[in-house]
Amino acid sequence: MAKALIQMALDSLDFDQTIALAEQVAPYVDILEIGTPCIKYNGLKLVKALKAAHPDKKILVDLKTMDAGEYEATPFFEAGGDITTVLGASDEATMKGVIKAANANNAEAQIDLIGVEDKSAVAKQAAANGAHIIGVHTGLDAQAAGQTPFEDLKTIAGLGLNVKVSVAGGINKDTIQSTVQAGADIVVVGAAIYGAPSPAESAKELRALVDAA
Repeated sequence: MAKALIQMALDSLDFDQTIALAEQVAPYVDILEIGTPCIKYNGLKLVKALKAAHPDKKILVDLKTMDAGEYEATPFFEAGGDITTVLGASDEATMKGVIKAANANNAEAQIDLIGVEDKSAVAKQAAANGAHIIGVHTGLDAQAAGQTPFEDLKTIAGLGLNVKVSVAGGINKDTIQSTVQAGADIVVVGAAIYGAPSPAESAKELRALVDAA
């Protein structure tokens, strides 16, 4: 199994804070994620700025596309995004549109299973349609209600699909190794880094834990 990747969720609305945080954590992470509120607020300008500053990192644009898949995703790929997300709750044609746009730009489409009831069925369909990444995702509101992504991870990883599996939902230094060991190819970390006294030191610690898992 290839080494698991660390994805840093950049969730601030503030452009300058986002750029500064990315600069601090970039040495220790593989993917810089522009979170959904952040990309809605800042748009293509932020994608271009992050790619220019960190050409060696993958940039994930968390669009959570629900309609007009190819049309919506294409400009973000053209601006330097390496991955965009489309909701697994969307129409199959929408997901296929994002996959088409990704393939046209030598990039990747991630199907986000947040809010999906039959996650296994959607994951299988997405993989059959050429999706590159399946995202197991427990959102902030669900986390506040006590939910975690770990059972869903076991289910999706156990399907043996020919896709990468990404996991998001409150992952921290106490759970990151077990997340990798359960089959995650990409572990998404947000508050455990940006909420730490030193985001760089937290990212460095998580990098060491992932590499040792």
